[in-house]
This record gives sequence, C-alpha cells and structure tokens, in this order.
Amino acid sequence: MVNYLHSLRQRRRKRLSDTYSRVTGDQRVAVIGLGRFGYSLASELMRRGWDVLGLDTDARLVQKYSDSLTHAAVADSTDMETLRQLGVHEFTSAVVCIGTDVEASILVSSNLLEAEVPNIWAKAVSRQHGQILERLGVHHVVLPEHEMGERVAHLVTGRMLDFIEFDDDYALVKTVAPDIATGVPLDHSQVRSRYGITVVGIKRPGEDFTYATAETVVQKGDVIIVTGKTHAVEAFAELA
Repeated sequence: MVNYLHSLRQRRRKRLSDTYSRVTGDQRVAVIGLGRFGYSLASELMRRGWDVLGLDTDARLVQKYSDSLTHAAVADSTDMETLRQLGVHEFTSAVVCIGTDVEASILVSSNLLEAEVPNIWAKAVSRQHGQILERLGVHHVVLPEHEMGERVAHLVTGRMLDFIEFDDDYALVKTVAPDIATGVPLDHSQVRSRYGITVVGIKRPGEDFTYATAETVVQKGDVIIVTGKTHAVEAFAELA
C-alpha cells in the first residue's frame, strides 16, 4: 500500500487540480472486487484508456492482476479509513463488484456514498440485493447473471441473433430480415406502423453494418437491427 500511495501522490502532482480533472473528464475508476466480473470489467476499462485502481481482500488476486491494471492493492474496502488512504474518495467513479458477500457489498457501497463518490455502480446477485443497494442511494445497480439469463433465454427460444433489453420495456434485437420487410424500401414496407418496430441498422453478407434509412431496400438474407417495445420486437423476430 505504501508504494501505491507514493505513486498516487506523484500522479496527483501532475494534475493541475481536482476541479480541472472533473472539467476535462476524469478517467479514473476504482474497481472493488477482482473476481471474474470485476477483472473483466477492469480489463475492458483499461483497454478503453481508463486508469483503474483494483482493490480486493485476496492477495493472490491482487498479485495476479497487478501487472495488467494501473494500480492494484490488497484492501478491506468495508473500512472507510482504508478507502480514504487509497484516495478513493477523490475518484469520480467506482464499481462495487463484490458478489457473494452481500453484507460486504452493502458496507462498501455505503462507504462510497458517504465519501460522496459522484458515480457509483454496484453488482447485485439478486433482485432483493439490488433493491437494498438502490435504497441506499447507489446510482447504478446491475444484475449481470439475471440479465444474461434473460438474454440467453430470448436467443434460445426465438429467432434472434442478439437481444438487449432496456428500461421501460424497450429492446434492441439483431435478427435475419423476415420476408415481409424485403424487396421494397423500408418506408413502403410499413414495418413501423404494422409491427411497432423501427429498423435502425442493416448488414449484408460480406459487408459492414450501416444505418438504415426510409429509402433502404432490405434484401433476403440481410441481418437487421430493430428497436421497439419488447413484445413488438419479439413478435417481429418470430416472422423471420
């Protein structure tokens, strides 16, 4: 931890001020919990050019991933003073990736809220866990296992190539274009008025995805991206 603090102080001296960092876009994030989900998230953030501080109570995990993260430290994040010593209270983003230990997840989230970290994400292992985190005031709660289960179920039972559901019963689906949408421009096929969906992208074999317009003519075998209410895109995909 001493080496990390020394390194962190050096990095702070290179910044004009915390205010400047916030205005220009602070790309630092603390990822707490380096299990499979936490490390996958941390490595993707690193790939996108973010500085990642990875924290875990398991020294083996910290040692394993220390070379691939900006910083990594063995730390008990349920202890508020430990988080302050590591400077987490100065970060604009933090993600709590603790899964099985619900009590630890809640304590860490509470500490981050008390430290007034502006943007807090937390993984929940159940809807009840997620509701508790939301009541605490966590800004973003994700249920990766539950959401992935729903997504795979749609792929297994339907004719979809991919499925993503958003809030308010709204979804985005990748599917092979059904015959009723092919051979004529999209504004003539009337898929929006007849089926309540909007075609937003199209991919022909051997080509890249492109945006769809009212003049786009979908051909048989094209893969399309459609959006709309979940029940509408499900019904439309079944036409393929």
